Amino acid sequence: MVTYDAIVVGAGHNGLVAAAYLGKAGKRVLVLERRHVVGGAAVTEEVHPGFRFSELSYVCSMLRPEIIWGLDLPSHGFHVIPQDGSFTPLPDGDFLYYRGDDEEAFQAISRFSKRDAEAMIRYSQRMTRMAKFIAPMLLMTPPDVGSLGPSNLRKLSKLYRHFQSASEAELHAFAQLMTMSAADFLDEWFESEPLKGGLCADGITGAFLGPRSPGSAYMLLHHFVGEVEGAHRSWGFVRGGTGMVSQAIAGAARTHGVEIRTRADVRRILVKDSRAQGVELADGETIRSRIVVSNADPKRTFLKLVDPGDLPSDYARGIQNFNVEGSAAKVNLALSERPDFRCLPGNGPHLTGVITVCPDTEYMEAAYDDAKYGDFSRRPYVDVCIPSLLDPSVAPPGKHVMSMFVQYAPYSLRRGTWRERREEFGDTVIDTMEEYIPGLRKIIVHRQVISPLDVEQEYGLTGGNIFHGEPTPDQLFFLRPVPGWAQYRTPIKGLYLCGSGTHPGGGIMGASGHNAAREILADLRLRRV
Repeated sequence: MVTYDAIVVGAGHNGLVAAAYLGKAGKRVLVLERRHVVGGAAVTEEVHPGFRFSELSYVCSMLRPEIIWGLDLPSHGFHVIPQDGSFTPLPDGDFLYYRGDDEEAFQAISRFSKRDAEAMIRYSQRMTRMAKFIAPMLLMTPPDVGSLGPSNLRKLSKLYRHFQSASEAELHAFAQLMTMSAADFLDEWFESEPLKGGLCADGITGAFLGPRSPGSAYMLLHHFVGEVEGAHRSWGFVRGGTGMVSQAIAGAARTHGVEIRTRADVRRILVKDSRAQGVELADGETIRSRIVVSNADPKRTFLKLVDPGDLPSDYARGIQNFNVEGSAAKVNLALSERPDFRCLPGNGPHLTGVITVCPDTEYMEAAYDDAKYGDFSRRPYVDVCIPSLLDPSVAPPGKHVMSMFVQYAPYSLRRGTWRERREEFGDTVIDTMEEYIPGLRKIIVHRQVISPLDVEQEYGLTGGNIFHGEPTPDQLFFLRPVPGWAQYRTPIKGLYLCGSGTHPGGGIMGASGHNAAREILADLRLRRV
């Protein structure tokens, strides 16, 4: 019987990153994926003949440069096409559209407020500095603030020195971002609603928070950390769809000897005497390994794959209390022709950037009101992109793919079930979009509606949470997923976490997998496992 140095449960991008680094270090690694394709939430599939959808994750900017170059992902097919510009169509037929050029942005925003146009320059500079300040923390293993051991004291000292390097203004801004709502934070900078509506979307993406919920400001910074070609708060399409991120990482892993098996459903993680021994598959096959690395979310790992009796009661309680209530859905469309916006008809660069259906913060707050009382939003916030305009490979000639990330869609509905109401939700999204794209229904060739329940059942994310757990301040850094256990290790010796339920959280970032591999290799060197 083959015994591996490590088995990685789940071939999401973080699991593949962890496997690649372990393989690069000479370890014998096996990755097991329940679905027919690697990637987890970062997958591209031909859902309708000729049309390839990035089903869940749809844009890329947060993948750490250290991983891109450390694993030489470009040589495995990874290529990002930058999105250029921000387009917010408005219900009255007006619009706000600006590109990365400072002068063009200044003129566009000045139509609504010259004060805001001037403030936007300062805001971008401040947030870029803050993003550069926080970026090193993404690849840092959080300290255990309850431990006074030498290793933790060194981490705390390093963290203290890092904060000492910040200016007083930056520390003040950091404190605001960690405690304020996105709307209140933006109110301190801007006055025009179309600008605030578009910017505020970053504060709630993937989180069950409204724009006026305390703590939502942090997400503004989280998304500002992303960069494409050195430009912060920039996004891009991966050529071939976001599944190519996962395929590139898988390719890098295979060059280092990593084995990857799909259609391999892990039924349970084998534990004996509080030590991981390997896994058992759904078909009864047992595979032994020295280490098990779970890329599944914390709840799935410890409430389904591990016997609760193998966990300390306080840790099990922490996992039970870890908040994973999902709030987002996807609607993907195959279109017979390019969509035409009422406020800005015709083809143009406004269609190739970030398109945000959120005219003001009150619109978003009203959408959140529906969700917090147990229903999907009657007029939802929709983040739209049309990747086929920049990457024709994802659709037949002359036809297009349109991706719509939608909030709010609560996992738990007060009335009915997602199976009963999935298509009603899809109709609500199309109704909303037809206000901005008249005749959209007539050009739809195929529609894919992915509810939070589908995210859980098909893609394996508990609660339908795209980040494996809410990105709120009480679930970040040394508190993620459980206080005292934020270092990728678990109470079961030889069992590690490497998914987005660990620091630094969600998005196509790869940092959790990178950091987990580093800690595993350190434990192996020191013979702690």
